[in-house]
Amino acid sequence: MSEHLKLENQICFKYYVISKEIIRKYKPILDPLGLTYTGYITMLVLWEKDGLSIKDLSEHLYLDSGTLTPLLKSLEKKGLITRIRSNKDERVVVVHLTKAGKELKKRAEKVPHALVTSIFPGEVDEQAMKEHLSALDQVMATLVKS
Repeated sequence: MSEHLKLENQICFKYYVISKEIIRKYKPILDPLGLTYTGYITMLVLWEKDGLSIKDLSEHLYLDSGTLTPLLKSLEKKGLITRIRSNKDERVVVVHLTKAGKELKKRAEKVPHALVTSIFPGEVDEQAMKEHLSALDQVMATLVKS
């Protein structure tokens, strides 16, 4: 078997494993907030810009409506969001934070640092790490476009 066809040599597999492990690290941090990882990233987007349509939310999160709809139902059941049909176009559903959803933001402020320290228990330059990941993201975006 050629070396380039081994699973361990696949770039995509390495990213897949890293992604799964990071998401696994989020679980004990997010459990006290009552959020899953996808619930957390949904709330992050809404804390930045409340009142997005499901379509816009889907684009921000790179999630299809089949994944997003049950997630939004769960967040609504927990009292964190509401889904309301647009007055301008009934086909459009807009997602709004509730008071509880807005208040959860304060409790979630510790999540990013808690995640980094769970992965890197010693001193780590979080800004340098973010810059490195952003540079890598730019490279990947360029590759996808070509």
